[in-house]
Amino acid sequence: MRAVVAVLLLVTAAHAAIWGIFREQQQAPDFRGILPSVSYAPFDGTGHPDVDNIPNAERIRSDLKTLAPLSRAIRLYSSTGGVELVPPIAGEVGLKVTVGAWIDKNVDRNEREMLSAIDLVKHNSNVNGIVVGNETIYRGEQKVEDLIKLIQRVKGQVNVPVTTGEIWNIWLEHPELASSVDFIAAHILPYWEGFSDTKAVDQALIIYQKLRDAFPGKRIVIAEFGWPSAGYNLKDAVPGPFEQAVTLRNFVNRAEAIGMEYNIVEAIDQPWKFFEGGVGPYWGILNAAREPKFAWSGPVVDPAYWKLAGIALLIGILLSTPILRLAQPSAMQSFMLSAAAHGVGAWVATVFAYWNGHYFVFGSALALTLGLILLVPLVCIAMARIEEIAAVAFGRAPVRLLKKPPPATVASPPLALAASSAEAVRADADQVGDVVAEAPKMPKVSIHIPAYFEPPDMLKQTLDAVARLDYPNFECVVIINNTPDPEFTQPIQDHCRELGERFKFINAEKVEGFKAGALRIAMERTAADAEIIGIIDADYMVEPDWLKDLVPAFDDPRVGLVQAPQDHRDGDRSLMHYIMNGEYAGFFDIGMVQRNELNAIIVHGTMCLIRRAAMEMVGGWAGDTICEDSDLGLEIIEHGWLTHYTNHRYGYGLLPDTYEAFKKQRHRWAYGGFQIIKKHWRRFLPGASRLTPDQRREFALGWLNWLGAESLGVVVAILNLIWVPIVAFADIAIPDKILTLPIIASFVVTLAHFLVLYRLRVKITVPRMLGAMIAAMSVQWTVSRAVAQGLITEHLAFARTSKGGFSLMSVEFQAFWEAVIGVLLLVGAAVLVASNAYKEVHEIYIFAAVLVLQSLPFLAAVAIAILENSRINSFAFWKNTGVRTAELIGLRPVALPKTVPAAMPAPQPVVSEIHRDTV
Repeated sequence: MRAVVAVLLLVTAAHAAIWGIFREQQQAPDFRGILPSVSYAPFDGTGHPDVDNIPNAERIRSDLKTLAPLSRAIRLYSSTGGVELVPPIAGEVGLKVTVGAWIDKNVDRNEREMLSAIDLVKHNSNVNGIVVGNETIYRGEQKVEDLIKLIQRVKGQVNVPVTTGEIWNIWLEHPELASSVDFIAAHILPYWEGFSDTKAVDQALIIYQKLRDAFPGKRIVIAEFGWPSAGYNLKDAVPGPFEQAVTLRNFVNRAEAIGMEYNIVEAIDQPWKFFEGGVGPYWGILNAAREPKFAWSGPVVDPAYWKLAGIALLIGILLSTPILRLAQPSAMQSFMLSAAAHGVGAWVATVFAYWNGHYFVFGSALALTLGLILLVPLVCIAMARIEEIAAVAFGRAPVRLLKKPPPATVASPPLALAASSAEAVRADADQVGDVVAEAPKMPKVSIHIPAYFEPPDMLKQTLDAVARLDYPNFECVVIINNTPDPEFTQPIQDHCRELGERFKFINAEKVEGFKAGALRIAMERTAADAEIIGIIDADYMVEPDWLKDLVPAFDDPRVGLVQAPQDHRDGDRSLMHYIMNGEYAGFFDIGMVQRNELNAIIVHGTMCLIRRAAMEMVGGWAGDTICEDSDLGLEIIEHGWLTHYTNHRYGYGLLPDTYEAFKKQRHRWAYGGFQIIKKHWRRFLPGASRLTPDQRREFALGWLNWLGAESLGVVVAILNLIWVPIVAFADIAIPDKILTLPIIASFVVTLAHFLVLYRLRVKITVPRMLGAMIAAMSVQWTVSRAVAQGLITEHLAFARTSKGGFSLMSVEFQAFWEAVIGVLLLVGAAVLVASNAYKEVHEIYIFAAVLVLQSLPFLAAVAIAILENSRINSFAFWKNTGVRTAELIGLRPVALPKTVPAAMPAPQPVVSEIHRDTV
């Protein structure tokens, strides 16, 4: 434990050091003077000035008192709508005012604006000029000749300089406009031209000189220069608090040095300008709370930096504390978990900084909140997967896993059980009580085999395998339910007679409760002295030592259930079946092994042994879910029984015949799993059952990691599709550090989780592992549909999984909706990239990359559906292709056909198509 604490302290110290190392501090020229002028808009909040954002005298007076020590003058952009209150109040605090008259296509408003501006000049001696229109020509609101007429009209009625505010190139393109004004009011905003902050000041001075050269002797005022403190980049122009501070401090120093007249845009952030792209609200040197964003002298630093560091460290420490509850974690395991916890802490600090550093209208606040709500379970899932990686890669070896006894010890004892170590026994004793040691015995086992329209030949193979069991005390109850066709029942009944009195045959019609109903009937026909119930599916051929090896685990009276893994004997039927079988193996070699360490396994209804007393205690098979096996297993665990798992294969069944059957099986499992959640969630409350905290956590995380992850993936993908037109055409981007990058990080964690754990635990080749990954991704839509149906329905009909090679492939394409969503995601990504060609906003490119990643599970389903119907799905195709290729390149001689007498046809060799995986 000391080593673990030391590791946690080390990671915390390293995290703090990283914050210290990456603390940004930039140098810029000090400015200790007073700015000549700043743009001022007396509005507050997100309401639009033309609708519901009317300034009042108290707010204006407070603002101008704040600005008076910073600037000698202010520039206005309108003279109506409450802005007319500004000049007289500015006079109270000694501020000069350049009045603005807003000009657009509204003739009546233009008239009111000009009359009000003229009136303000006549009644306020601190007004030093009028700006008639702001970027009116650039916006196309007026023709040049019409604007000149308005300027001349105002000039004729006032005795202060009159001009108009335009982007610098408009002045160069329309020299007649320059001739009509008293001075040139040029806007130079390098951000909007895509220049980086390091080039912004140089660019402004170059343009200033161009204007001086074009209009010698004319008074030139840079009426707008500024840099945004937040928002999205435009080509090389990146907004930010450091960029704003350094750019403005550089600019004012160089402007003062050459005697430039200038106005800084703007005084105070304007949250209502959210329609001006991502940067609209963030041009102020004061934030919306009227607080300075940066200092005009000294190093440029983030004053809230250490507060954010404290939040990150605190969250990281809090999320690291559960590591102390782990059973003997290794140093590397603790390091990995703590590092992940501190990574989440850094993300939370980033979210906090973004929330405090940005302004939100209702829609953006709702979208951000929804995004963060969806990210919380995504982060939890990623953390759970990192924990599993750490446990498997660096944690202790499993101690509760049942091991197959070596041949020399089969007789005494009949079971080699890793949980027999003193450590594991103590762990189990903490939950149930003292271990009761009994001599090995051979309790009677009743093996139940439910069947529903199963091919008779396949079921006969299952029964023959049971007959070969190397165990002296068992019976076998075969129950065929709701199968009226005698072609399915009579051969099995006859076969049971041939196998002897151990085999009981039941043909039950009109059975309710699906498979559970059939198993209840089987229990009624079970021998009275049977102590253990074995369950196998109709397609499973068990190994002879199944019972001999696993029944001795029940010598411990606390053990209620022993589960062996599923595996399949037809994984070499096709390439699709080959990768499907690899996908199944991951659950049984990774997840089940880890869950077994906490006595929290998932019971699946084959290769399962259940103590009869435990089954009767929980009420037997329940028919209210379509995953009666997992439901029963959880009931047994909730009543305090111990369960054990072995990852040794004691039986082999058949894979689903088609991709359609594979998806239907996964849909049934997911829907049944959601039914179990709805049925059992109250028993996860404190004191509601005998579940331990670790068991509650393991089941909850297991459901979240499977049902939640798949459903969340689909929900987020669809929401992102909805966002595509908004992002592409409304100048809005998804914040990368708090929303899109975590999605990418989660994908990377999921990918690493699959690849690392498969390489460490699952004995399959790398190509098959990659195929298994595609198969696992391909059912995301299927699982999410099952969860959605579970939310709105209580019951669905039990769907039998077609096996044995007797099912025909559907004529329908089995990944239609996956293809639709996958293609839409790719099209959405393409639209984002194309629409971003000019702006080159980084966040939009990242969002497009997220859409591509989110399309992969849908496209995986499309790939398997196409594979199933193609020639390359057959191993014979690959073998023949290899032979032909070898012959073409001369690696293998071409065999000439032999002449064979007609009476003696040449025998055809039987080619083995069995493929073996090697690690």
